Amino acid sequence: MRFVAAIWRLAIAILCFVSTMHAWSQLNYWVYFTYQMGFVLGLVMAWAGAASLLNGVQPPAWLKGCLTTYAVITALVAYFILPPDDPATATMVWGIMTNTMLHRIAPAMAVLDFVLFDRHRRFAWHVPVTWLSYFPIYLGFVIIRAQWWPHSGPRANGNPYPYGFIDVNELGWMQLAVNAAQLAAVFFGVGLAVFLIDRILPAKVLL
Repeated sequence: MRFVAAIWRLAIAILCFVSTMHAWSQLNYWVYFTYQMGFVLGLVMAWAGAASLLNGVQPPAWLKGCLTTYAVITALVAYFILPPDDPATATMVWGIMTNTMLHRIAPAMAVLDFVLFDRHRRFAWHVPVTWLSYFPIYLGFVIIRAQWWPHSGPRANGNPYPYGFIDVNELGWMQLAVNAAQLAAVFFGVGLAVFLIDRILPAKVLL
């Protein structure tokens, strides 16, 4: 069954790399959390797929759990907050919008990989808090970058904030603080859910 896991994981890696390829010609796209998450997910899934194929060393459990958490958050934000893409203007690969690959297909496949092909009950108790730690780093990076390069994009008219819900210019600092607290709660909640699901599942690989 490890060969099935290898194919599945390598397929996720391909989807991640294909759906983030636009950022290599538009470097300011790397400010999007989704692109950062997608590319790192692709690297880790390529590692996991190769390790499954060659019976080698798998990525550490905390890293897989972290990326599973971020993948779920990416899908939730895309579904509930971000506007849908216009197929007429979206980048298409194999007849699928790359944003659909990145925001929906790859996250769903990553969750199934975590549930079906990973061993469980390996997380330390503190991992939901540890996984949360990147969010303030990311938010700080976005804000500092926007202050230093206020017209650097990637949004329309050179807006340096990748998402409206963290755009200080539109929201003001008070509303940004409220939104950041809500997002941090979502990060922690999803991370806790991943942690608890991992505890509930049998320790051995399901497939």
